[in-house]
Amino acid sequence: MGPLIHSICIVVLAAGKSARLGRPKQLLSFEGGSLVQHAVSVALSSGLGPVLVVTGANREAVESELRGQGVHTSFNPDWEEGMGASIRHGVDAALELDPDADGLIFMVCDQPYITASLLQHLLETQHETGRKIVASEYGGIRGTPALYHASLFEELKTLSGDKGAKPVLARHESDIATVPFGSGATDIDTEADYENLLMALNKQKT
Repeated sequence: MGPLIHSICIVVLAAGKSARLGRPKQLLSFEGGSLVQHAVSVALSSGLGPVLVVTGANREAVESELRGQGVHTSFNPDWEEGMGASIRHGVDAALELDPDADGLIFMVCDQPYITASLLQHLLETQHETGRKIVASEYGGIRGTPALYHASLFEELKTLSGDKGAKPVLARHESDIATVPFGSGATDIDTEADYENLLMALNKQKT
C-alpha cells in the first residue's frame, strides 16, 4: 500500500484562449451560468478542499465570473505555452494557498458532465489502492480530472507545452489507478461541440 492523501487542493485549469472555438469556452452559457462557474461549483460541492482557478487568456472576464464564488484565482503569465505551463503554475499557487496539501486534483472547465461524486471517487480510489495517481478514464484514455500525490509535485512543475500531464502519466504507469468517467469524452473545443452539447441537454429535458 502506497502513501495515502489526506489534504487536497482542487486546481481548475481555465487559462486557454479557446483558439478552435473562437471565443472563450470558459464563458459559454451552461446550466444557468457559465462553464467555468459550473466547474467551480462542482469542485466546491465536493467538499474536498480549497479550490484554485488558474487563469490566463481573457483573465478579467473569467475572474469576473468567479467573484463571490468562494474560490481563489491565480494568473499564469505563461499561459500561451499550453496546459503544461498552467499545471506547473497551479502546483506552485496551490501550495502557496495550502502548504499542507499532499494531493492535488487537476480538472478543466470544459467537461460539462463532471460531478462532485466523481471528484470524491478519485480520493476514495486513492485510499483503496494507495496509488500516487488516480485518473479518470474515458474513450480509452486516462485524463482529467486526476489526483496526484505530493511525491509527484516536483515532476508536475517540470511540465511544458500543450500535452498536459501526459508525460507524467507515461512515466508512472504502475502508480496509476483509474475511475470510469464515460461522459468525460464530451468536451468543448469547437462550436459544433457546443451545439451538440446543447442539443443533448435539450433532449434530456424533453
